[in-house]
Order: sequence, then C-alpha cells, then structure tokens
Amino acid sequence: MKKILVLCTGNSCRSQMMHGFFKTLAKDKVEVWSAGVETHGLNKNALVYLKKIEGIDISNHTSNLVDEYADINFDFVITVCDHANERCPIFPSSAKKFHHNFFDPSKVIGSELEIEKAFVKTIDELKKYTLNFIETEL
Repeated sequence: MKKILVLCTGNSCRSQMMHGFFKTLAKDKVEVWSAGVETHGLNKNALVYLKKIEGIDISNHTSNLVDEYADINFDFVITVCDHANERCPIFPSSAKKFHHNFFDPSKVIGSELEIEKAFVKTIDELKKYTLNFIETEL
C-alpha cells in the first residue's frame, strides 16, 4: 500500500478534496494524508460541494500541519498550490514529488452560483488529476 501526502497552503480546501478523492477512488491501494504549511480549518464550501457533486464526505477530516507527519515515510508528496510547493519541507524519505497548481475556489467572491461554479471547476480538475495519478503511478 502506497503512502500519499497531499500538501496545500492551509489544508482547508484543495488538499482536503484531493484527499477525499484518493480515499474514494484508490480505495485499498493507498493510505492518504493531507496537510498544510499552515492550518486554516476545513473550508465549509469544500465540504458542501464535494458531497453535493461527488457524494464524497470529508466532514471527519481535520486541518493539519505538515510537521505532524515528519516521521511517515511517504511514497508520494503532491503539492496542489504554488505556495505550498515553494514552502514544501524536505522529507527524510525517498518520496516522489509531484506538483500541480489547482485553481483555488475558496478565494472566489461572488454570488452563490459563481462560488459553486468555481468549486465545480476545481473538483473536476482534482478528480481528473487523481484518476490519472492512480492510473499512471499506482
């Protein structure tokens, strides 16, 4: 079973949603954690829209600092934003690192419809990336 860390700035939105996708789509192929270089708490819209669009419930997730997982020998570390990629700590393992800067829907200010469209866009990007990762790396 491969160990994956998904890393973002605040571990509130994109990393949490990708964590949910890996748990759901890769099932018993992976153990997955998500963390941030800071913690901002779970984004309520990430919870709502991931459940509404994909049926994935991440309400039991917590927002964690990357330092909490320093002793885990990860196989893969995936950064999902440029800020986290720039601040990604060096892990004492041979983890293979991946980076993709996903659009941050939590930064959208607008109507409920505009916010939902932003989350739909990012959820679609995260799902495609996760499915491709599972196919090519696991």
